[in-house]
Parts: sequence; C-alpha cells; structure tokens
Amino acid sequence: MDDLDSQLYDVDITKLFFTDLNGKLMNLSVNKQALKNIVENGVGFDGSSIAGYASVEHSDRLLFPDLESFKKVTFSNKTVGFLVGNVHNEEGAPASTDPRHLLQRVIAEAEEEFGYRFFVGPEYEFFLLNGDEFDLSSNNEFSDAVHSDNAGYFHSTPHDKGELIRHEITKILADCGIQYEKSHHEVTPSQHEINLEYTDTLSAADRSLLFTYITQKVAEENGFYASFMPKPFEDYNRNAFHMHLSLFDKDGNNLFYDQKMEKNLSSTAKNFIGGILKYARETSIIMASTVNSYKAYVIEKEAPIVRGWGFRNRSSMVRVPYALSSEATRIELRSPDPSGNVYLQMAVLISMGLQGIREKLECNSPDKGSTYERNYDVRVWDERFLPRCFYEALVEAEKSTFMKEVLGDSLYNNFMQLKIQEWEDDRVHIPKREHQRYLNV
Repeated sequence: MDDLDSQLYDVDITKLFFTDLNGKLMNLSVNKQALKNIVENGVGFDGSSIAGYASVEHSDRLLFPDLESFKKVTFSNKTVGFLVGNVHNEEGAPASTDPRHLLQRVIAEAEEEFGYRFFVGPEYEFFLLNGDEFDLSSNNEFSDAVHSDNAGYFHSTPHDKGELIRHEITKILADCGIQYEKSHHEVTPSQHEINLEYTDTLSAADRSLLFTYITQKVAEENGFYASFMPKPFEDYNRNAFHMHLSLFDKDGNNLFYDQKMEKNLSSTAKNFIGGILKYARETSIIMASTVNSYKAYVIEKEAPIVRGWGFRNRSSMVRVPYALSSEATRIELRSPDPSGNVYLQMAVLISMGLQGIREKLECNSPDKGSTYERNYDVRVWDERFLPRCFYEALVEAEKSTFMKEVLGDSLYNNFMQLKIQEWEDDRVHIPKREHQRYLNV
C-alpha cells in the first residue's frame, strides 16, 4: 500500500473499473487519500443500477480495488490511476453475479483439479469513425462520411488515417508496462487491430478493460469515435475478438505441445478443442452476446460459421496457428466479438475446454480448405453451424445444463434475463427497412 501511495502522488484522478454483465465498462472516481480505507472496507454502490448485478430490494454492493491491477495511465491532459475492482455483496462476500469473480473461480479450479495455468493473447479490433456516439447513433443510415479512411489490410499512411492513433494507444500502454506485439490497419475501411503480448488469463481480461478505456479516450482526444460494435456496416467485415489460448503445467511445460503427434498438437489440446466444439452452440450467447453480433456470421466475411477446427485455417472456428516453438503452440478461438463480457468469455472458453478433457472428447478431423466454399443444404435450424441469429443462441443457452453449471444460478439467471429482454426489444422494434418493404401491402 505504501508503494501505491507513492505511485498515486502525481495522479490527477483515481478510478475503479468493472463491467456490467453485458460487458459495458463501468467506473467511479474515488479520493486517493481515502484509498487505504476503500481497500479495507470497499466503496458502496447501487447494484440494481448496474445491468445484471442485483434487484432493487437487495441492491447494496461493495467494490474492492485489486491493487495488483493498478496502472498509471498518462493522457495528454491528465494522469489517471487505473484500478480494477471486485464486486462483493452486503455481507462482504464475493458477489455471485460478478463476472470477474467467476473467472477467478474457474482459474483456481483449473489449477486445483489439473495443475493447469492458462495464458491468453486477445486480438483487439475496432473502428475509428468520424463523429461522436450521439451523431452516429441518431442517424438511420451511415453515409460514407462516417469513415475516417478508405484503407484496407496493412495499408500504410497517408491512406491509413489511424496509424498515429494506434501509436498513441500503444505508447500509453507501454508506459503502463504493457507491450504490444503488432498493430495495423484491418480489412475494412476505418478498422484497426492491435495485439498485445500474451499474459495470464485474469491479467488479460483486466487489460482488456484498460485497452478499451485508453482506445476510446485517445480516439476522442483526436476527434474520432472508437467503436467496438461487432457489425456496424452491412457489406464489410465485423470487429472480432479472437482469443489465443495456451496451457502450461506448474513446471512451465506447454501441454498443447507434443512432439510425437501430428503437427505437434497434443491429445490434451485435441480434447480441449473437442469440448469447445461440443459446447459452442449453447455458449454462443456469451461469445457473441448481442443481436448485432449475429449479423456478422456471413460467408466470406471472416467470421466463422461452422463448428469445426483446422490447422492455420482462418475459416475455422478454432484455429491452430503455426508455431515456431513448443512454447508458442496454442489454439485460437475466432467466434467471439468485443460486445461480450470479457470475463465471461474467458471463463466459459476455459470451462468448455476443461470439460472436453474430462470427457476425453474427440475433435474429429481438421477442416480442409475453406469452410465458406462448401455446398450446404439450407435449413432454418442446423447444428453444424454456430447459431445464426440471437434467438437461436438464446434457445441453445436456455436448454443448456452446462451453462447453468459454469455460471451458477444467479449469474446465469440474471444474464439470461438481460438477453431475453434484449431479444424482446428487438423483436417488437419496427425498423425503416420494414416500412420500405411492407407499407405498400
């Protein structure tokens, strides 16, 4: 605590961050002089006003800062003390609806049961748009003027208008002690990607909150709006949130690597992939958790549509990237998007894989060629695919015993209540397109 006091000396504002169940970034500012008391006793807030946390009659919640999450974030006009918080209930125990607590529990159980330690490297994709949230959300249709550039994959300046923004983001992260691996313009106009070095799972999830905060602040300071919406543009690729996952034992051995197996992929890795494939449909509402998410599952728009896996195959849901060393052997889940709650996404990903190991599930043969180029007979309900709409994903989650066991009753029920209401709001909404199609009936 004394060391933190010295780091807070030149901080202008101290903020505690957490997420609601939808994954939206929440924060409150606290007096840094009172931080010692807050660390010991927490700071109270109304849990019923945070989506998915509590009912109005049992709404008192406490937020306890995790001191290990502290970062000093220096923007152009101020320095922010960044801390991630754990949510507790009125009695001071971890709240059963706190997604960060779920991830902590899953990590602890994996280490206790198997001796496993997971490391994650997410890929962050986002759009830099002209305008602000109010202007953009109030328009019925986007004009071309919303795009900050017309560049494409790996294009350079002056076509890539976001290079300076990406550089500023990675510079601020570096000042926080976080290094990036690569940064570039993505396929779609105005779209960008930044990949950070992989780290332990909880740190990777916390870092995602920090990344979102820094990205949106830097974009705003430079006259842009940073959006992590999955599918803002009908004819372009989506924003994805690919997660690269590796598994080590306590001695630092990569358990996804086996020199004797085909392409060095271990039987443990294949069982893990088998679990992901088996439970992919019923957990889809976690990985792609909005109505808009499912507009992205379109052939040849880089979102996976088939439940399958492949070596180096970017059309596969689970990809095994080429690795230069045993340490780098990993799997990549390509179905998630950044609209979800990162703690739930990582907790469920690990839980699916662990269940595959427990059940010794086979993952069958890897995908050959592009999964987009197969001839599929058309069905409304097709379990070869990931759910192709929000309603289908909800049905799968509602039937799922696995989801209830992983999330626990309170978290599962609150999450499903939020998502069913989101579906109902969309179900009864009448968009402009329906007026154009049906007004003349």
